[in-house]
Amino acid sequence: MLGIVATQNAPQAIGPYSQAMVANGIVYTSGQIGLTPQGELVSGIEAQTRQVLKNLEEVLKAGGSNLQNVLKTTIFLSNIEDFGIVNEIYAEFFGAHKPARSTVAVKTLPKNALVEIECIALQDSNKS
Repeated sequence: MLGIVATQNAPQAIGPYSQAMVANGIVYTSGQIGLTPQGELVSGIEAQTRQVLKNLEEVLKAGGSNLQNVLKTTIFLSNIEDFGIVNEIYAEFFGAHKPARSTVAVKTLPKNALVEIECIALQDSNKS
């Protein structure tokens, strides 16, 4: 089973892609940046990180999943020196759940965002 995930509770895709795709009970999200659902980029690394994670929560919810079902994340940072701040906020959202993760420093991100995060998660067992 393959399906496109879409929600108005997270920013719409700014290119030819979906917010997420579901295949065989697994949700694959596109990278989220610190845009509000209305499409405005919030300011600063802390606010952007929180917005990114809120966006991921909403996309996962629309795909029948949640942060506690995340298997793997990839974090893209425009400044690796922001790693500590991002890590603290990330830990607040994931709590004791610790999915596999990669963090990569990049030259630039869409809309000159400071952070982008994508993830892979299992659907809730009653959704698959």
